[in-house]
Amino acid sequence: MPSPWTLERFGDCLDRWIERDEPAQDLRLVVTDWVLSRFEDPYQGVRRETGFENLWYATVPQSRHAGAQAVLCAYWINERDHVVSCESIATLSLPH
Repeated sequence: MPSPWTLERFGDCLDRWIERDEPAQDLRLVVTDWVLSRFEDPYQGVRRETGFENLWYATVPQSRHAGAQAVLCAYWINERDHVVSCESIATLSLPH
């Protein structure tokens, strides 16, 4: 059964994140597995960004590392075409 969603730009965003932040291999796998889960349900565990109709974001589960950092992913969801387009993947500091 084909996926109901098409993912765009996630590969490029993953590559830029890996090049920029040089995450450990196991963290790369956690984030990549989470990205692949967007094929099934891009709304699972994400929140809509206030002020943007279709921009969604989430802290990737189990991505907390280096004490107070985690990986955040933001993407656009086009309901009509069933396309999920990645805006960014980045390592951010968690609030204290």
